[in-house]
Parts: sequence; C-alpha cells; structure tokens
Amino acid sequence: MRADDLLLFSQVIELGSFSKAAEENSLTNSVVSKRISRLEQAAGATLLYRTTRKLALTEAGRTLLQSANNVKLATQEAQQAVAGMGESLTGHIKMSVPTISGELLLADAVTEFCNRYPGLSVDMSLNNRFVDLVEEGFDLVIRTGHLEDSSLIARHILDSRWVVCASPAYLRQHGHPQRPHALTEHNCLQYAYHTSGARDWEFVGSEGNYVVRINGNYCSDNATALRKAALGGHGIAYLPRCLIYQDLCSGALVELFPEGVAKVLGVYAIYPYTRYLPEKLKRLIEHIRQRYLAMAHYF
Repeated sequence: MRADDLLLFSQVIELGSFSKAAEENSLTNSVVSKRISRLEQAAGATLLYRTTRKLALTEAGRTLLQSANNVKLATQEAQQAVAGMGESLTGHIKMSVPTISGELLLADAVTEFCNRYPGLSVDMSLNNRFVDLVEEGFDLVIRTGHLEDSSLIARHILDSRWVVCASPAYLRQHGHPQRPHALTEHNCLQYAYHTSGARDWEFVGSEGNYVVRINGNYCSDNATALRKAALGGHGIAYLPRCLIYQDLCSGALVELFPEGVAKVLGVYAIYPYTRYLPEKLKRLIEHIRQRYLAMAHYF
C-alpha cells in the first residue's frame, strides 16, 4: 500500500470525484482510477461505490480513510517543518520578556538571533507584568507563571525553581532558622509579585504544601533589589534560583530548606493562536529554548 495512493484516495473523497482529483494533480481520470484500484487490491477490499452522480465509501473505505487522513496530516506537518529552511528571514518581531531572564540570557540570545538574520529586527521589552498580547501588539511573550488565557498558545520551555536564602553575615547575627515556621521570627524581604501574596511563602510538607506568613521591613516589586538587600545581610529572601545561582556558588548567599521550598513556575513562550506559526517566530522560539536549556542548571 503506497503512501501516495493513500493521499490521492483522501483527496478523491475530499473533492468528491475522480475528475476533480485528476485536475488537482494534473493527472488523467484513468490514472486516478487505476491508482485507486491498486489501493483496493492492496487493501483486499472495495473502498468506493461509484455512481454517475457521487462516490460512496464502503465500511473498509471509511476505515482506510482515517489512515489516509493521518498520512495527509503527517505530510503537511513535515512540509511545514522544513518550510523556509533555505530562506533568509525578514520582518519585525515585537516581544516581551521577564526582567530576570532578559538580563540573564535573553538579551544576548535575541541579539545573536538578529545578527544571524540581518533582514530581521526585534523590539524586546523587559517587563514582569502579564501583557495583553493582542491589545498591545506583541508577537511573542516569554513568561514565568501560569497561562490563564485559553486563546493563547503556550510552549513550555523549562521549570524555574525558587529558593529561600540569606547571607552568611545575616545568619551569624540572627541565627539559622531550622524549619520554615521559624521564619516568623526573622526579617523577611518581601517580593510584591508573588502570586500568593508577598507575605505568604509556600513550602513542601509531608501532607501537602503549606504557607508560612512572614513579616519584614522591606518589600519591592524588583527581585534584583531584594537580592542586593539579601547580599547586604538585611534579611531573608524568597527568590528565583536563576537570579542568585552565582551567589549560591560563591557562598555569598546560603540556601535555606533546599528540599522544602514549594514554588516552581514554568517558563513559557506564549503567542496568539494561529493555524501556521510564522517561520521567524518558530525559529526564534526554538533558539530561545535552546539557550534556556543550555543554562538549565541555573534554574
């Protein structure tokens, strides 16, 4: 059973006649008829009842049509996968990315992508808020969190783990909390963008996750500002691991409760629903994904 005959069979049914399928493929009616007959011989069953007015599928024909349509879909997907591979990319992309990832890797990754395709330009905004893609005209958004708008497409890239940390100087002066509930006795630096609330820190427990309500004298909507405050010995912070990876490696910050912190957020490439994603976006998303994966140990 030949794949090209299956594709022709699917097309005959879709168009409703041998003659239309013949015209679509620049074939004669007799060639189409012979190839459908060849398919029937390979299947060992009659696939079509042919009348002067219409075609009717037999039970075997209906069964085989499902497989034929799968072959057709696989062929279309293969064509889309390589479409434009030999072409240069042109045009403009407007995108929004989180400030931490933007500074850590995306600024370099996206400019590298632009240099690879000189006919392409990118306008990249570093912003932590969940922008309205359609209303604000964004082609692509990289976000850490949860996708709520079902009209958007989200491609998962990796997961970002959060950690509770403090400087050695702070721990020497104020003591090392042995369990999360002890944080209520410490000055905790609050991040205003916590979806659960700046004062509610989530931890893993034997019977499920639980929240500790902390207190502190400093709150900011900028994670980098909280990192600097923690480095200065001013309190304990709950931050993305990727932001403080180098600090943890150097010992400038110490991770508390390494197995107990519950916050893990997905990093996603988000774009408006489209039947066929433009090649420039498809390649940019893959380029960004590879750069994230190359630094997965940070996350």
